[in-house]
Amino acid sequence: MMHADLNPLSLFWMAGPVVKAVMLMLLAASLWCWIIVAECLFATRRLRQAVGAAEAGRSSRIIEAIFDGGAREAALHYPDEAVGARRERVVGAMRRRVQETIEAAHGGLANLAVIASVGPFLGLFGTVWGIMTSFIGIAGSQDTSLATVAPGIAEALAATAIGLAAAIPAAFGYNQLVGVYGRLGKRLVRLVEDDAARVLRPQPDMSHVTEGAR
Repeated sequence: MMHADLNPLSLFWMAGPVVKAVMLMLLAASLWCWIIVAECLFATRRLRQAVGAAEAGRSSRIIEAIFDGGAREAALHYPDEAVGARRERVVGAMRRRVQETIEAAHGGLANLAVIASVGPFLGLFGTVWGIMTSFIGIAGSQDTSLATVAPGIAEALAATAIGLAAAIPAAFGYNQLVGVYGRLGKRLVRLVEDDAARVLRPQPDMSHVTEGAR
């Protein structure tokens, strides 16, 4: 029967070179999408564990790097600087570290948005090209029966289906991950603001100990 031959693999082999190229690009984009999602999930898991450890009072390499940036900023002293201004400067430095940490964890997140926006249009291009090629073939053969038209239309529509299969997970993954990163960023900022005294605490003056040891 005719419909038995219209499986995805046969549709690919029946497609013209342009539609095949579109399908291959979309399949590669779909694979890339899942790789990015897996990498981002791993990054958010590590970040969530680090934030949870810090909130529980335990040490974390990621959090320590943020506070180290604040400590270096706190070590800078400016004449006549008010206490509030110093605190704001130090907290601002740690907030920038938080932003850098979140951005580093993003990985290829922006590429998910590209796949989500470009995938359907690339699939539509393959569909339009395939339908146009089918109509040209129909005009040349003068055969307008369904058995002649169906395979060409099906292979053209398959390009749109693959485009949507790549774009939908990319769009869903992007929106979900942006929300996760946003929530983790807020938790980090809150942690920085709550524990700012940790780096603002004056260091003890040990000069008298040194002099006494001489």
